[in-house]
Amino acid sequence: MADEHENDIITLEFEDGGTLECTVLGVFEVKGTEYVALLDEKAQEIYFYRYLQSDEDHYDIADIETDEEFDEVSAAFDEITDPENN
Repeated sequence: MADEHENDIITLEFEDGGTLECTVLGVFEVKGTEYVALLDEKAQEIYFYRYLQSDEDHYDIADIETDEEFDEVSAAFDEITDPENN
């Protein structure tokens, strides 16, 4: 998993005006697309988003659009973080 963003904090902003601070667990690639794993430390929930790097200092995140894509990303993250695979 790419570690240059590990331990960064991202504040998610929702349409209803709510926000949520998450710790970046890492950026990783699945089938040629980059994704970011975010941890909500209070709820102990992990969220996945597409990771879109525009240049060295700027990036954006986007929702994962389908259940199939989410399942692939989640499975890849589990494989990457499984201690038996490291």
